[in-house]
Amino acid sequence: MSIRDGDFIDELRSTENSRIGLYALLLAGIAFYLFPVETAVMTMFKTESAFARTLPFAPPGTDGFTLDALSTAWNTLRPGLLNSLLMAIPATIMSALLGSLTAYGLTTISWRGQVGVVVLIIAGIFIPYQAVLVPLAQFWFQILPGLVEGFVNTLFGFITGGSWEYPSRNGYVQLLQLSITHAAYGIPICTLLFRSYYQSISEEMIEAARLDGASAFSIYRNIILPLSLPMFAVTLIYQFTQVYNDLLFALVLINEPASQVATQRLAALTGGVVQSFNTTMAGAIVAALPTLLVYIVFGEQFAKGVAGE
Repeated sequence: MSIRDGDFIDELRSTENSRIGLYALLLAGIAFYLFPVETAVMTMFKTESAFARTLPFAPPGTDGFTLDALSTAWNTLRPGLLNSLLMAIPATIMSALLGSLTAYGLTTISWRGQVGVVVLIIAGIFIPYQAVLVPLAQFWFQILPGLVEGFVNTLFGFITGGSWEYPSRNGYVQLLQLSITHAAYGIPICTLLFRSYYQSISEEMIEAARLDGASAFSIYRNIILPLSLPMFAVTLIYQFTQVYNDLLFALVLINEPASQVATQRLAALTGGVVQSFNTTMAGAIVAALPTLLVYIVFGEQFAKGVAGE
């Protein structure tokens, strides 16, 4: 065996050892992240006595297995899950679509004041929820109802001879208010994500479309939009997770029990004086199912969007 052959074998061994170490590190990371999930699932199926006498990650056993906690969590959270989907899906779509259009206007179209608009968008990202709670509540419950009532009463007062009451106490109206709030709050971050993605698109392709007589909207619809599907997956997953998991805006804008979203019902389920750990874990698992489903559906496109960004 020559010296060159010996060096080649040593290099192969070194590569194999590096690969084994990488896989071992990957498996350790997977175990680290899945351990809390496994503990939650095991606890969810345990009785109170089984939880007290077994380790958190251990199976409940035949004598300690129960579905009572899961049934309680599902019956409590089911109306909130529907309300969350009715609120989060439109908010997510509006944020992603408006963010894409805004980024298109800030990236591929030259106009005066672009830099100032980008600075304002970036500033909007860093405004915390707590800073806008008071003006947000005043807008939805005082300013807007007064404007709408005044407009409608002025327009139709002579026809009907009566007055019109703004349905701010209606549960679906409150869900709409919450959805619009999240959509507006998500536009800045979606805009920046799309803007960074659009900056990698070939300018020659866009310029060629302009030379062929394509309008700005036609370029967006036929060129930019099809290329944006991976980034749409990124923004949809991110924005849906943010909107669905929010509790603060929901506590401020929703006061009808029938219109409470999943996070409100989960807080009520787990906020009692006497803690039931199996019910708490069951509620966490049930509440996480919609976001898990979104990641499963858009996971491949999400990976492409992150790689393309």
